[in-house]
Amino acid sequence: MKTHTTKPSEITREWWLVDADGVVLGRLASEVAKRLRGKHKPNYSPHLDVGDHVVVINASKVLLTGNKLTQKQYHRHSGYPGGLRNIPYTRIMSERPDLAIEKAVKGMLPSNRLGRAMLKKLRVYAGADHQHGAQNPKPLDLKDVAAPQNIEQAHTIEEVQHHV
Repeated sequence: MKTHTTKPSEITREWWLVDADGVVLGRLASEVAKRLRGKHKPNYSPHLDVGDHVVVINASKVLLTGNKLTQKQYHRHSGYPGGLRNIPYTRIMSERPDLAIEKAVKGMLPSNRLGRAMLKKLRVYAGADHQHGAQNPKPLDLKDVAAPQNIEQAHTIEEVQHHV
């Protein structure tokens, strides 16, 4: 018996709808990255993009545990001397919560052209509305996998803004 190798013609893609309300950011990102890579499929192949499309809604209601919401920062550099920019996650979550999920998922994908192709199949929306109803995405419930273990340490951006 020969080992089966997946061919590009054998790849079928599905659409998944993930609700990020009440889910921890890192655990959400790891499950979404698994779907984008196709590791949940029996025909997974590391050199092919066999993953599915993922639509994430309610990105503004994602949770961060501990003090990450106030202490964690997003770093970027312009390439020029003194060009380091630090943006706190309180600002990111209040202005562009979709960016936080995109960056978390991007860090869990391969850092090559295959990873960039996988990232194009991710759509993140801050609210509950999305424009992919025609694709009939299947709901993917991550509450049992990605729910916070200690609810008192999990915070949303609304909780932090009310305390300030």
